[in-house]
Amino acid sequence: MTRPSAQGHTDPTVQPVPASVTERVDAADSTLQNPKRAVVALGANLGNRLETLQGAVDALEDTPGVRVKAVSPVYETEPWGVEPGSQPSYFNAVVVLKTTLPPSSLLERAHAVEEAFHRVRDERWGPRTLDVDIVAYADLLSDDPRLTLPHPRAHERAFVLAPWHDVDPEAVLPGRGPVAALLDAVGREGVIPRTDLELRLPE
Repeated sequence: MTRPSAQGHTDPTVQPVPASVTERVDAADSTLQNPKRAVVALGANLGNRLETLQGAVDALEDTPGVRVKAVSPVYETEPWGVEPGSQPSYFNAVVVLKTTLPPSSLLERAHAVEEAFHRVRDERWGPRTLDVDIVAYADLLSDDPRLTLPHPRAHERAFVLAPWHDVDPEAVLPGRGPVAALLDAVGREGVIPRTDLELRLPE
């Protein structure tokens, strides 16, 4: 039995990958000729928060049909909607993607990445090892309860707006307007830049 060989895309520094997987990735790459831009917010407040965020960035990059184009600086913020001091603080970041996945598939991947880091959804506003939220997908406006686009609270969350503005100062939140203006409106109180920390853009 002969396995089909992958076409091109050989890299001697990479360990062999099953041909079926390589072919799927190659197929996804070939469709990245007409990708959509998506913005994803990451947050973690349990365990090694920086390592978790980096793992999420790498997992998104490893997704066929997804390419990470920009990774924001890291911010530290107090948990949203809970008593001050009742939970560890969050590390937050924003990732800009180019993707050929439809929004529903990107959401499935976001949930899979959360689950890989043992995310538990047992209480609203509860502490979590990892949050992966789709903030915006192209210019799409959708009130689908499973995936509302853009994210229904992104316009009022400085921990989303500040890192997004860092990586794309001209960004616009569909239906809400320029991110810079939204950030000015909510202010940066409680959103602390962690200049001592850095997330790597996947190579």
